[in-house]
Amino acid sequence: MVHHSGSIQSFKQQKGMNMSKSEMVKETSLKPSRRSLPCLVQSYTYSQSLSQSTSLFQSNESESQAPTSVTSISVDKAAQVNAENKKDSVLNCSFTDLSDFCLALGKDKDYMDESEHANYDRSRLIRDSVFKDKSESKPKLLSKNDMNYIASSGLLFKDGKKRIDYILVYRKSSIQYDRRNTFEKNLRAEGLMLEKEPAVANPDIMFIKIHIPWDTLCKYAERLNIRMPFRKKCYYTDRKKESMGRMKKNLKNILNWMPKNPMILDKSVFPDLEVSECYTGPFSRARIHHFIINNKDTFFSNAARSRIVYHVLQRTKYENGISKVGICKLINNGAYEAAFPPHEGAYKSSQPIKTHGPQNNRHLLYERWARWGMWYKHQPLDLIRRYFGEKIGLYFAWLGWYTGMLIPAAIVGLCVFFYGLFTMNRSQVSQEICAASEVIMCPLCDKNCSLQRLNDSCIYAKVTYLFDNGGTVFFAIFMAIWATVFLEFWKRRRSILTYAWDLIEWEEEEETVRPQFEAKYYTMERVNPITGKPEPHQPFSDKITRLLISVSGIFFMISLVITAVFAVVVYRLVVMEQFASFKWSFIKQHWQFATSAAGVCINFVIIMMLNVAYEKVAYLLTNLEYPRTESEWENSFALKMFLFQFVNLNSSIFYIAFFLGRFVGHPGNYNKLFNRWRLEECHPSGCLIDLCLQMSVIMFLKQIWNNFMELGYPLIQNWWSRHKIKRGNQDASIPQWENDWNLQPMNIHGLMDEYLEMVLQFGFTTIFVAAFPLAPLLALLNNIIEIRLDAYKFVTQWRRPLPARATDIGIWYGILEGIGILAVITNAFVIAITSDYIPRLVYEYKYGPCADQLENENCLKGYVNNSLSFFNLSELGIGKSGYCRYRDYRGPPWSSKPYEFTLQYWHILAARLAFIIVFEHLVFGIKSFIAFLIPDIPQDLYDRIRREKYLVQEMMYEAELEHLQQQRKKSGQPVHHEWP
Repeated sequence: MVHHSGSIQSFKQQKGMNMSKSEMVKETSLKPSRRSLPCLVQSYTYSQSLSQSTSLFQSNESESQAPTSVTSISVDKAAQVNAENKKDSVLNCSFTDLSDFCLALGKDKDYMDESEHANYDRSRLIRDSVFKDKSESKPKLLSKNDMNYIASSGLLFKDGKKRIDYILVYRKSSIQYDRRNTFEKNLRAEGLMLEKEPAVANPDIMFIKIHIPWDTLCKYAERLNIRMPFRKKCYYTDRKKESMGRMKKNLKNILNWMPKNPMILDKSVFPDLEVSECYTGPFSRARIHHFIINNKDTFFSNAARSRIVYHVLQRTKYENGISKVGICKLINNGAYEAAFPPHEGAYKSSQPIKTHGPQNNRHLLYERWARWGMWYKHQPLDLIRRYFGEKIGLYFAWLGWYTGMLIPAAIVGLCVFFYGLFTMNRSQVSQEICAASEVIMCPLCDKNCSLQRLNDSCIYAKVTYLFDNGGTVFFAIFMAIWATVFLEFWKRRRSILTYAWDLIEWEEEEETVRPQFEAKYYTMERVNPITGKPEPHQPFSDKITRLLISVSGIFFMISLVITAVFAVVVYRLVVMEQFASFKWSFIKQHWQFATSAAGVCINFVIIMMLNVAYEKVAYLLTNLEYPRTESEWENSFALKMFLFQFVNLNSSIFYIAFFLGRFVGHPGNYNKLFNRWRLEECHPSGCLIDLCLQMSVIMFLKQIWNNFMELGYPLIQNWWSRHKIKRGNQDASIPQWENDWNLQPMNIHGLMDEYLEMVLQFGFTTIFVAAFPLAPLLALLNNIIEIRLDAYKFVTQWRRPLPARATDIGIWYGILEGIGILAVITNAFVIAITSDYIPRLVYEYKYGPCADQLENENCLKGYVNNSLSFFNLSELGIGKSGYCRYRDYRGPPWSSKPYEFTLQYWHILAARLAFIIVFEHLVFGIKSFIAFLIPDIPQDLYDRIRREKYLVQEMMYEAELEHLQQQRKKSGQPVHHEWP
C-alpha cells in the first residue's frame, strides 16, 4: 500500500534534486508513478539505505504450522534535504511511525475461533509493538482495547477469549420460547456467537452474551461502509504557514511561563486517540491489505462492534413473515427484557486515579468529566465520542458551546438589570407614580374591588423599571445578533469536529433502511439513484396521505393547547374578584399578584400533564408516517415534540404579552367574556410585570422538574435495585453485565429529550428577552449544572447507549434558526406593544416639555399624568362622585367626544408600527451580514480537506498498484512499473 522511499530516484531526477546514487536503493520492487509523488516528497529526510533482508516479524501461527519469516523494510537515519532545493510548498509527512511500511505474516494467536477462516492476504497484517513514534512522549494509559484489559474487566465468554459485544436479557418465566429460539438460531446463522448465563441476584433472569467474530465483522463492516484507517496523515504546508507555525510555537513557549488555565484538562491522563491521525476509507474485504491492522481484536472499536451487532439484531427474523423481524419488536412483545452493549467496567476504583491511573474509559470519564468537582473544566469530547459515539459526543459539544456562548449574554443582561437597579430611584416615571397620593384609580373589577391610589403601585413601578429601561432595546438587538453569532460559529465548530472525528464523508445515504419501512414496503422497490441497488420505496400518494393525517393530528393537539390556555384565562377571571375580597389582608391588598401567581402555577401543572399526552401522540403520528431511516424518524418525531411543547409552554406567555389588557374597553363600557366576566386589566404600572412573573416561574419550575426527572428519579430507582440485590445476595459477586442490567435504560427517544429541553430554554432566552433580561443568566447557571448532571447520568445511572453516528445535531439546528427569526419579531412586538418604551418616546419628543425646545429639564416630566385618562365616578353607580383615572388615551368626560381615542393614541400606534418595521429590518440586516461574514468552514480546514481527498485518491491508486505488482511477482509474471 505504501511505497518504499528508496524507489524515488526517477522522481528526484525530474525535480532536479542533487543527490548521489549512493543515497538511493537500486534494488526496488516498485517504481512509483507520478500519481504517488506528492506524498513521497519529504521536508525532513530521505533514507540513505534500505536493508531488504532484515526479518522483523514472524507469524504467530498455531504450533501445527511452521513459522514463516517475511521480508520487511528497516529504515536507517536519513539525510537532510538541501534547503536551496525547497519548493514553495512541501508535505510534512511523519514517517516515524513506519507501521504502514511493515509486513507481517500469520494469524494472531490471542484469539482463535473455528468459524474464522479469512480469505484475505494475512501477510499484510502488522504489529503495533514495532516502530512507535518516538516523538510521542505521552503515556498511553488507555490504549487498552487489548485482550488484557478486556479480561481484567470480566467482559469475556467463559473460555476467556471471546469478548462480549452485546447483552440480551430475558425472563425464564416468559412464554415466548419459540420466538427466542428461532431468533437465536438465526443470529448464529448470521455468524454471531451466543453464550447464556443466569443472573446472580434473580434466578428468573437469563443473560445472553453475544460475540461477533472477525469474519462476520468484516462482512457487515463492508455492508455498512464503515470507514477504517489505512495510512498516517500527511499535512500540506507552505512558507506562509511555516512562518505562522513558528510564531505560534514561540507564542506557546511564552505562554508556558504563564499560569495554566484551570479550565483546561490535563491531557496526559487521556488515551492517545490515533484514529484521527490516519486517513480512512470504506472497509472492503477485497482490499483488506490497504488497512492498518495492528491487531484484529482491536481493529474495530467497541463502538463499531456494537453498531454492527445492533444492525444484525435489528434485521434478524424471529418468525415466518416479513414484519416479524428485529430485536425491538421482541422487546415490545415481551420475548426479551432488554438489549444493550455492556459498560467497560466500574466507574469507581478503590485506588486513586492520580497514582494508579484509570481502570477503564468509564472510570476515566467519571473522574475527569462526570464528577461535580469538574464543573469548571472543559469536556473531554474525544473520549466521550470514543465511548458513547459521535451522536452523543456532538450533543455534549453543542451543549458546551451553547453554555460558553451564554456567558457574554448573561453578562450583558446582568448589566442591563443593574443599570435599571441603580437608576431606579432616579426614574421620572417611578418618582411620579410614588408621589401620586392624590390620584384615584378606577376599580379593576366590578364587585369587590375598591378605589386605590396610584402610589399604592409604587413597588410594582420600580420593579417594572428593572426590566423596562433605556437598555431594553439595546439588549434585544444584542441578543438577536448573539443568536446569529452563536449559530454561525457553531457551524464552524461542528465542521472542525466532523473532520477530527472522520465524519466528512459519512452521509445519510450510508444509513440503512428501518426494518419497519422494509417490512411495510418490501413489495414496492425502486433502484436507489446513489447506490444503484434496489430498495423498498414508499409511493408518493401513500406518503402524502399519511402526512396529511399527521398534520391534522398536530393541529388538533395545538388546538387542545389553546383550549387549555383559554381555560386558565377563564380561571383568572373567575378568581379575580374572589381574591379582591379575600379575608387575608395581604392577598386582598395584592390580589392581582395572587391571581397571576395562582394562574402561573395552574398553567405549569397543565403543561406538565399535557406533555405526557403529547409524547404518546407524537410517537403514534411518527410511526404512522413510516419514515425511511432512523434519522428521518428522529427528525419527524423531534419536530412534532417541539411544536407541541413550544406551543404548550409559550401560549400563556404570548397571551400575557400581546392580549392581556388590550381589549378590555373603558370604565362604564367594559368588554365581558360570555357577557358575564369582565376581561382582566393590566396593573397600573403595566403588563410587563405579569410577563416577567410568568416567564420566571415557568422557567425556574421547569428546570427543577427536568433535573429531578433526569437524575433524581433514576437515582432512586437504581438505589432501590441495589438495595434489593444486597438484601438477597450478601456475598455474591455481581458481573458487569448484571450491574448494567440493574441500571436504568436510556430514554427510548435517545437524545430527543435532552435537545428539546435545551432548545426550549434557548427560546426562553431569546424570544422574550426584552421583558426578562435575566433569562440568559438563569440559563447559564442551569446549563453548568446540566452538563455535569447529564454526564453523571450517562456514566453512572444509565446503561451504555448504542454508540450511534451523526454529522450534526439534526433538525434541531433548523429549529434554532427558526427560533432566532421568531425572537427578532417577538422582541420587536414586546418593546413596541407590551412595554411603555414607545409611549414614553412619543411623549418625550411630541407632547412633553422638550417637544418644542430643548431645555435643561427632564423631558418625561408629566408623563404619568399624560398617560392616564379621566372617568366620571358617578357613571359607575357606586355612590361616589368625582373623577378616577385609568390607563388609556381617551378623551375626558367634558370633551366633545368623551371616551373616544385621542390623537395621541393614533400617534403612538403609528410609532409602534414604524418601530416594529425599522427594528425588524435593521436586526435582520445585521444578522444576514454577520452570517455572510462568517464562513461555515475555516479556510485552513477547507484546504486541508480538499488536499486530503486528493492524497487519499493517490494513495489508494498506488496501494492497488503495489498489491498488483506483488501478486504478479508471486505468480512469476513480468512486473510493470505502471498499470498494464
